[in-house]
Amino acid sequence: MKAIETTATINESGQLTLDQSLSVNKPQRVRIIILISEDGEPDPDETPTETVIEGIRQGLHEAFTGKTIPLSEMWEGIDAE
Repeated sequence: MKAIETTATINESGQLTLDQSLSVNKPQRVRIIILISEDGEPDPDETPTETVIEGIRQGLHEAFTGKTIPLSEMWEGIDAE
């Protein structure tokens, strides 16, 4: 069995419309799991805009003030297993 993750919209009639076509070679029945955010619950896969903007500001500040490290040193001390 193959898993495909995508996004979709549920309309007023309860019908599901995919945001993009799937690359499936032949018509077939599928099993679907639908994850629906409850009212006020943030999407766990989406970083809040304020957090993204703050990260960009911090990165620009560090770049402009020379608080950077060489790329060659970025992976020092990290052991991939």
